[in-house]
Amino acid sequence: MERKILIISPHTDDGELGCGGSIARFIDEGYHVDYVALSSCEKSVPAGCPTNILKKEVKKATKILGIQKPILCDFEVREFPKYRQPILDTLIKIRNKIRPDMVFTPSRYDTHQDHKITVEETLRAFKQSTILGYEQPWNNITFNTLAFISLKEEHIQKKIEALNCYETQKGRSYLNKDFIRGLALTRGTQIEEKYAEAFEVIKWVMR
Repeated sequence: MERKILIISPHTDDGELGCGGSIARFIDEGYHVDYVALSSCEKSVPAGCPTNILKKEVKKATKILGIQKPILCDFEVREFPKYRQPILDTLIKIRNKIRPDMVFTPSRYDTHQDHKITVEETLRAFKQSTILGYEQPWNNITFNTLAFISLKEEHIQKKIEALNCYETQKGRSYLNKDFIRGLALTRGTQIEEKYAEAFEVIKWVMR
């Protein structure tokens, strides 16, 4: 039976940053992976760029990882607390269509207001799925590294290539390839592998 995995990204790029290497590995191994971005962050687009530029960039990025058609929503960036119920309704519709076995979402330790709402509504929507919280150190004061996914060089390289698609975000320090590789090396060292991504176990379901 095919395993179904869903990546929930509050904003375009969060999913790739948190688990881009794992996405590449899952697709290499034949898993069915879907990706939803709840906001394309139109208010945050740099001056002079088209308002839909991040939609174009996320499509390029996820295609590199092996996802052909990301699900893109238009909730207003930094305003998710106002849209809790519509976000939940959206996630329930996605759940009913995809029925994922495993869901990746931000960590419960994430301090960003949009990320906090995302994980809370993920828990409400996906009661039957395993849920893992991905790591984003710039938003995490602390983080429980309770699960690890080991990665190969090609998975890290695809993650870096995917994030390079975000031309409008290149000034962000956490998009630096040395940071991305360094964090993967750190997490790999913890499990005696070369590279890994670490996750918080929010809920584990076995059937």
